[in-house]
Amino acid sequence: MSIYDLSANLLDGTPQSFADYQGKVLLIVNVASHCGFTPQYTGLEALYRRHQDEGLVVLGFPCNQFGAQEPGSAAEIQEFCSLSYGVSFPIFAKIDVNGPQTHPLYAYLKAQQPGLLGSQAIKWNFTKFLVDGDGVVRRRYAPADAPEQIERDIVGLLRTAPTAAER
Repeated sequence: MSIYDLSANLLDGTPQSFADYQGKVLLIVNVASHCGFTPQYTGLEALYRRHQDEGLVVLGFPCNQFGAQEPGSAAEIQEFCSLSYGVSFPIFAKIDVNGPQTHPLYAYLKAQQPGLLGSQAIKWNFTKFLVDGDGVVRRRYAPADAPEQIERDIVGLLRTAPTAAER
């Protein structure tokens, strides 16, 4: 199985296959509108705008499993992301990242890159996974790891990703 075998619904309910992201470097983040880490949307959007032409795609997955910090509807989440942070990267429908209803994407990510001491649980909002252009989950970052701190890793993968002409 590969990440490209999976799909998820975008915030508007449209199904999105991850096969469409083949050849792209992905930064996958579980997000929330009312979290102490919510200001990271600014850094995530900056990374996306700076590197999208090189092949980076940031993917946001709202999750309400941590302190009920994402209670809103899809429309409220969209409005918050657009108005508060100018988010232009794809935001998906709200999902679970832990427990019996864990979305298959997060089951896959956690199996590929477990956390501390091999734990597969996501500990909080804004946990990040970096996936290379071949679909390999390269690294897992803690919520406190700001987007600016991981830019070097992203740039390194972008340099080894196929160019637009090669895709």
